[in-house]
Amino acid sequence: MSDAPLPSSFDGDEDFFEESRWQKFSRRLKEEPLIPLGCGLTCWALLGASRSIRAGTREQTNKMFRARIYAQGFTILAMVAGSYYYAEPRQRRKKFEGSLAEKKADEKKQAWIRELEARDVEDREIKARRDAARKRAAAATAATAATAAAVAATATPAEQAVPPTQDGDEDGQQTDQSVLRAVKELSGNG
Repeated sequence: MSDAPLPSSFDGDEDFFEESRWQKFSRRLKEEPLIPLGCGLTCWALLGASRSIRAGTREQTNKMFRARIYAQGFTILAMVAGSYYYAEPRQRRKKFEGSLAEKKADEKKQAWIRELEARDVEDREIKARRDAARKRAAAATAATAATAAAVAATATPAEQAVPPTQDGDEDGQQTDQSVLRAVKELSGNG
């Protein structure tokens, strides 16, 4: 005969093993009903002893204290017998809870890794956009410098020596005459 435990219909059902505190309490009551019965008998004996002390009946008090001792002995015996009887299912449950805790920790770790990878991808995209914007700004600056150099190359030596004059119009805006002249020369109207 094999010492292996018999298969259960709940072995593959994880919801059966994941239980709340109330479910665990009710399951334990169903598994070991003698322990709560022994606790109840002990409380009943103590209550009877306190009533008999108040009533002043010594014989009843002694009977109730003996009943309390028997009830406590019964409770301890039920606990020891239950621990031997339910040792294997408890070990299986602890093993399952340990593997479940490992699984949840691994899922949490994987979720954290996915989050870090997503942040890394996002940081790379931001850096790429920033680099592209810097390159566009550098190209625009270079184009502006090239345009300014072309304007300076087409200006006559007399225009280069004369400082620009600024005329104000009616709205108070200022116009740079040398830039205006350079634009006219480039467009061929000058």
